[in-house]
Amino acid sequence: MDIQGKVALVTGGAIRVGRAIALGLAQAGADVVIAYHTSVTEAQATVAEIHALGVAGLAIQADVSDVSQVQALVEQIEAVFGRLDIVVNSSSRFQTTPVMTTTIEEWRQVLGVLLDGPFFLAQAAAPLMQAQGAGVIINILDLSAFEPWPNFIAHSVGKSGLLALTRGLALELAPAIRVNAVAPGAVLAPSHYDPQKLQQVADRTLLKRWGSPQDVADAVVFLARADYITGETLIVDGGEQWGRPHKASDSQLNQ
Repeated sequence: MDIQGKVALVTGGAIRVGRAIALGLAQAGADVVIAYHTSVTEAQATVAEIHALGVAGLAIQADVSDVSQVQALVEQIEAVFGRLDIVVNSSSRFQTTPVMTTTIEEWRQVLGVLLDGPFFLAQAAAPLMQAQGAGVIINILDLSAFEPWPNFIAHSVGKSGLLALTRGLALELAPAIRVNAVAPGAVLAPSHYDPQKLQQVADRTLLKRWGSPQDVADAVVFLARADYITGETLIVDGGEQWGRPHKASDSQLNQ
């Protein structure tokens, strides 16, 4: 897909990795819609950066775990732009959920964002993409999709489920719509990490260094353009999955 002139939606696009993805797509020439839940100030600031790149930008508040809000989100995008070509599911509700103390409400809140939201968006966006003849969905995973993290059972299940959803959507929405995923590793350090901890994380990768949110954005742009790839997951972790086991305390690096 030639991204120039296309319309992209990035959920969770106001901050952190989602922001880098939104800006990366804008730099590639796409008009970008940011769906945010509570980060209104950050969303507005990111839209201003998108405008500065010479493309259109729009911020829309939506709770992606609410199917009616997802449907309204896609309807508003169609009303403003007349099309929707790329959907990036980057929203994440990150919280600890130990098996023995997690409430059903906490469980549903995490899975609602990580799993229900991308499913609802696929249902809402697919008819528009199919009418256009093409579309791309890219889901943002993390390494917990392959190896669950202690005390983050809902998050790990959500990301693992999103991996399965990626493959299922690729199967059902082909050939018009391609569906892939990106699984980042250590790309964004928490502010409380000291130099020793930063080095420990770097040492777990084969490349012996941290990545960056831009690395994830580059992977998303690549998959949006790669017309003969679907149903795949691109792991962007510097080879960490081949090194020592990851620790749950590092899970927030991917958000």
